[in-house]
Order: sequence, then structure tokens, then C-alpha cells
Amino acid sequence: MDRFLLMQCFARTAEMGSFSAAARDLGLSQPNVSRYVAALESHLERRLLQRSTRKLHLTPEGERYYAEARRILDAVTEAESSLRSEVAPAGLLRVACPTALAHEFVMPQVPSFLRAYPDLELDLQISDRFVNLIDEGAELALRIGQLSDSALRARRIGMFQRVCVAATGYLEERGSPQTPEDLGKHDCIVYSLLSTGAAWRFAETEVPVSGRLRVNSPQAVREAALAGLGIALGPSWLFEEGLRAGRLRRVLRGYEAPPVPIHMLYVANRLLPRRAVVFMDFIADAFGRVEALNATA
Repeated sequence: MDRFLLMQCFARTAEMGSFSAAARDLGLSQPNVSRYVAALESHLERRLLQRSTRKLHLTPEGERYYAEARRILDAVTEAESSLRSEVAPAGLLRVACPTALAHEFVMPQVPSFLRAYPDLELDLQISDRFVNLIDEGAELALRIGQLSDSALRARRIGMFQRVCVAATGYLEERGSPQTPEDLGKHDCIVYSLLSTGAAWRFAETEVPVSGRLRVNSPQAVREAALAGLGIALGPSWLFEEGLRAGRLRRVLRGYEAPPVPIHMLYVANRLLPRRAVVFMDFIADAFGRVEALNATA
């Protein structure tokens, strides 16, 4: 049996989480995809996928084999493209992106990107949860903050400043904090997905914060701040309109932590397809023209 076909079926099944989804993507029948993956496991004498009623998961052996299989499949695709002198990238590109970046900066670039590359399809997976590129089949991920995963390569495409703000009415009623430690006397709007949890980082200290409202969306943090529900911490561009209109005021100037990096991530041991490279270049260029995304320390 064609070992390359078996490898394709396994890789797409691992990326999409089910035999039926992989079959639709590959234009094959679901029974055939299931049979091909089973044949590959038989050939390797290893269980690659753990079957369950809800979703398929890679076994440890499957994770190792997937990384190598993906590298080989991408290399074949790139080799064929080179021989055919294909200038325009094609195919489906999956990109994971945090909600605030997606809505504020990435989505406005999507129409121009798709016009520039008519043979390319974009699956933009917008979520603030942590996305595992290998398990979920995304080729790229935008990530905010410092990096720790050594299995990924990163290209920094931006830096932004986090600021503290509050509604004018809130500050008139409760007063303005003079130091980060003063936040203990205030209602703070807690973003529950912040990497430091219910603690805010400043230039020389980190202070615990609390309040009557916790949210898991940056946009909700902005709305709560505008509604006068407390002091908020977030990217400067998140509050730009409210600050410009005078509805919000900055507090704790001079105590800000160093700028926060934005990276584009991809799997280290996987050949990056041309469609991913052009998207990375396109977004990096767009971010480079936004002042709020080019903060300096």
C-alpha cells in the first residue's frame, strides 16, 4: 500500500481530530481513512492514535511520528511547488490568534491578504485559550507575552505597552492610586486569562489585585472600565478610543512594566509552507505600521 498516502491520512486525522473530518479534507471515504491509519499502525507495530467516543488523541509514539511525518509531507509539497515554479502559495492555512489582536489588527488585514493570494484559504482560529499547534493542526499562532515552549520557533512581530486606566467618574469617587500597592484599596477588573493570574506586574513589583468582576475577554475588560466598574490593566491600544474621548484616564504613570512582545510561532521541526511564510510576512509588515504595536523599552 502507498506509504505516502498512509502518512497523509494519519497526519490529517491527527490535525483534525477525527477520521470523518480528515476524510472530507482529503476527498476520501471515512472507512478508507480509518483503514489506512490502521494499516500504518500495523506496519509500524505501534499504536499512533488513542480512540475515544469524543475525539482522537495522539499517543506518545504518535506525537513523535507525527512530527516527522509532517516534516516529510511539507518537504514534498515544497519540492513540488519549486519544480512547478509556483509563485503563488496555495492551500489551507490555519492560524491561531488571541481575540483582541484578531479583532483589532488581524481581521482588518484579511481582505487585502486574501486578495493578494487568491489560491489560498485562511482558517483563523480566534480564541484566548492556549493552542497547541501540533495537537490542533494550526501552522501558525500569534502569542502575547514571554515564551517558554522550546519546541516552537518564534518571530517577534510587535511590542506593546500595558497601562492602567479607569473611568473619570470612578476616579472622582474613589480617588486615584499613587503607587501599585494602592490598588489593594480599589476595585480592579480582573482578566482571568492573564498569565500572572490575579496579580499585576509593574516595573519593579508585582501586586495582587481583586475586585467584584472577573472576565475572560479583553473587550469585556474595556467595557467594564468604561462603565466605571474599577481600574483595568491592558494593552494601551485597547483603551485608546476611551482615553482620546476623555472617558478613561491613565493612572500609575511611570510604574509600567517593560513592553510586552507579540510573536508568531511555528513548530521548530516542521518545514514551514510558503503559505505560512507569506502570511507571517504580511502581518509583520502590517503590525510594523501600527505605532501602538511598536513600543520600546
